[in-house]
Amino acid sequence: MPVASLQLLPTLPLVTDFTTAHCDPVRPAGRFAPSPTSALHLGNLRTALTAWLLARSTGRRFVVRIEDLDQARVAAAGDIASAQLRDLESLGLDWDGPVIRQSERRDLYADAVAGLDTYPCYCTRREIAAATTAPNNADWRPYPGTCRTLDDYQRQARAQTRPPAIRLASRLDSFEVTDLVRGRACGRVDDLVLVRNDGTAAYNLAVVVDDGLQGVDQVVRARDLWSSAPRQAQLAELLGFTPPLYAHTGLVTGPEGARLSKSSGAAGLADLADSGIDRHTVMAWLCCSLGLPEVTDPHELVGSTALTPPTPSGGIHRLNPGPLDGAHGWWSDAVLDVAMLREATTMPRAR
Repeated sequence: MPVASLQLLPTLPLVTDFTTAHCDPVRPAGRFAPSPTSALHLGNLRTALTAWLLARSTGRRFVVRIEDLDQARVAAAGDIASAQLRDLESLGLDWDGPVIRQSERRDLYADAVAGLDTYPCYCTRREIAAATTAPNNADWRPYPGTCRTLDDYQRQARAQTRPPAIRLASRLDSFEVTDLVRGRACGRVDDLVLVRNDGTAAYNLAVVVDDGLQGVDQVVRARDLWSSAPRQAQLAELLGFTPPLYAHTGLVTGPEGARLSKSSGAAGLADLADSGIDRHTVMAWLCCSLGLPEVTDPHELVGSTALTPPTPSGGIHRLNPGPLDGAHGWWSDAVLDVAMLREATTMPRAR
């Protein structure tokens, strides 16, 4: 199917008291939501470009959100957020409306939790790891509900040694989600943490609330986050939002599958420029890694048929965040060789 005809979901319905109080009807949107703890590396920029292209090619708005709830890590990183926004702008990516910061939306997250069925949880990470097993050799371990059945006396006793996190009391153990390439999949859900034991809204809560209120119905992100989609989609539905359509991009690694490090690409555009790699070379690599023509202005790629993913097979699949075989595109993994980028920068450009 051509990119221009990718499904646009209707305006999100106002179902619960939370959505009635906080959600204004808006045109659907895609988004990019970095955490301001380090510079955007080329894997991040590849995802940002994909999200921008898929949004612009389907008539969606494109919004940018700074996910800065972890204030200790944010403070340690300095003013990284401004550099991240400059990097997006330098690649020609624009956005609609103001940039939203999660640290300014704590009251919204508290309102969302107030309307959900929850319970306090006193478990440590070590206790949870000892009580659970990861399904299908996955990294994520479903919470077994240890604190769900505690009585008042037991809760008071546990509270003497540890402040509680707040968990969702889920009524399901699985939820179905849809990815543009992977199709429909059913994955495990559990009593996910909504509020950490330091009182900070958990990532899974904040991202769902923000996506819902911003009208984000197309979530583009790296494939290693696919396993979290069922939990987030279930929470979206409980809050009265329509779960989004997902588009999980491939991962970027160094040669021989090495994880990106600062010396192998995990650096911002400014650092790459200091090492002799210019913006045009970066943009050319991003385009090639997505199976797109090399351009300097991403607006030239909007509506390209090369953005169209292969049609997934029918039925409900096993939720598998692994790499995909077949046609090459934004859904494919990519290898980044910084030495080759540096060499490409020194080569004369065609006029």
